[in-house]
Amino acid sequence: MIGETAAVVVEAHARLHFGVLDLRGSTGRWFGGIGAAAPGPTLRLSARANDRISTSGPDADRAREYAQRFLQHHGITQGAHIIIERALPAHSGLGSGTQLALAVGRALAELYSLPIDPVSLSLGVGRARRSAIGTWVFAIGGLVVEGGRPRDGDACGPLISRIDLPPHWHCVVAVPKGLSGMSGDAETQAFSKLPAPSQREVERVAHLVLMSLLPAAAEGDIVTFGRALNEIQLTTGQWFAPVQGDTFAPGPTRAVIDLLIEGGAAGAGQSSWGPAVYGIVDGDSAAEQLAERVRGHLGPDVAVYSGPFPAHGARVWRQGA
Repeated sequence: MIGETAAVVVEAHARLHFGVLDLRGSTGRWFGGIGAAAPGPTLRLSARANDRISTSGPDADRAREYAQRFLQHHGITQGAHIIIERALPAHSGLGSGTQLALAVGRALAELYSLPIDPVSLSLGVGRARRSAIGTWVFAIGGLVVEGGRPRDGDACGPLISRIDLPPHWHCVVAVPKGLSGMSGDAETQAFSKLPAPSQREVERVAHLVLMSLLPAAAEGDIVTFGRALNEIQLTTGQWFAPVQGDTFAPGPTRAVIDLLIEGGAAGAGQSSWGPAVYGIVDGDSAAEQLAERVRGHLGPDVAVYSGPFPAHGARVWRQGA
């Protein structure tokens, strides 16, 4: 264990969820997904060893729950003082719960010399039961594809592919304020009510990912990448329409996605349950223009971030008193 006067600091990017792969589970596995690290916003926390668990800052209550779960999972009777210096917007489609849980777990693992591999962290904090995109983005950044979990278990979906998106590809992320996507028990109930999509649609999404989206990412073909992403978004959005009311979440989501595409985004969509949306363009100048277009449309009712896709996972370092 590190000295009591030292702290472990963890900084993690939000994650974008581009789509789920399979809600049928006919092969024995289901869910799976595609996603990437977002250029913003970010989460940052620090943790110091202590004889009990204490937390402060935004999302302190959730952080305390994750810390208790993680330490109990490993049989650790000591605690830590955790300060949330900067939190991700909650229930916005950016993976705030998973990134916070993993950041807490990683900090505690560093303090108490516990395993820090992504699967161990996700199991320790009780995440990745449906989507493991947040787990792999936290660990390694980039564009990731995970293979879903067995129908009869809660194992973390394995990493199938990881690609660095070209640094000149920029992403504009827009988060409308005052709206919330589904999470927790509501999300669990929503999944239980979803009808199974057709086998043909599931196969079409898998084909798009394997033979269009990933090759385009590897070759830097933003037009083909965007075209494949748009079709995946429209297809999987219809799978969730019975519980979210439409292909995209209620509110301005569809209008902002249309605005992003009209403004030059090669691909655009909704992250997870929303309301966060994203658009992908080539170059910093195009990203700045697109970001201003969104701000001009929604004004103070939206937070906008832009930049290249991060090619790294969470950053972890130690600092003194």
